[in-house]
Amino acid sequence: MSWAGHVARMGGRRGVYRVSVGNHEGKRPLGRTRRRCEDNIKMYIQEVGWWCIDWIDLDQDMDRWRALVTAVMNFQVP
Repeated sequence: MSWAGHVARMGGRRGVYRVSVGNHEGKRPLGRTRRRCEDNIKMYIQEVGWWCIDWIDLDQDMDRWRALVTAVMNFQVP
């Protein structure tokens, strides 16, 4: 989650951002669609209960982003 914040702050011109957040072109193999990095992040945010927030806009506010990352990490620990 903390790495996702770094990626979102990089901007759309960086390759890491395009791979993590962007839509991939080309054919995909048959079967279930693969889960993207962005899908995992959205799933974690929904589990914590912050489902109405766009994570890319949220990471610009470091205090709220840090609170989200802490909540997600504490939620995953059994």
